[in-house]
Amino acid sequence: MPTAEVLRLDRTYDAPAEAVFDAWTSETVLRRWFHAGDDWETPEAFVDLQVGGAVRVVMFDPHKGERHGGGGRYTEVERPRRLAFTWVWDGEDRETLIEIEFEPVDGGTAVSFTHSNLRDLEIARDHEQGWNACFDNLERALVGSPR
Repeated sequence: MPTAEVLRLDRTYDAPAEAVFDAWTSETVLRRWFHAGDDWETPEAFVDLQVGGAVRVVMFDPHKGERHGGGGRYTEVERPRRLAFTWVWDGEDRETLIEIEFEPVDGGTAVSFTHSNLRDLEIARDHEQGWNACFDNLERALVGSPR
C-alpha cells in the first residue's frame, strides 16, 4: 500500500521576509542557492510568479556529472508571507507539494517549509538531506541582503 510522507523543516534567516521570499522567486537568486551541494551549480531556473505559473530548476552535480531537474506550478503566491507550488522531478510521476511560510521575527525571517506527498520514508530522508544543503546555500546567498 503506498504511503505519503511529509517533510517539515524550520529555519531562521538574518534577512527580511521580502528578501527571503524573493530568493525563492527570483531566477537569478535561485541559481545561486537552489542545489543539493555547496559546490553544485544551478544552470537553469525559470519562474512565472503567479498562481498557475510554472517554476523549474535544474541542478548540476559536478561529482557525478549529473543534472537533476524538476518543476511544477504555483498554487499560492502571497508575497512576502506564503508560497506554495507543486513539484515533480524529471523522470518521476509523483507530484508533491511544497509550502513555505515566511514570518518576520526579530529583524529576520522564520521559514516553515513543508514538502508533502513524498513516496516513502527513504525518499523523505533523501529530500531532508538535499533541502538542508539548499537551505545552507540560501543562508550564504542572503548574506548582505538589505534589512
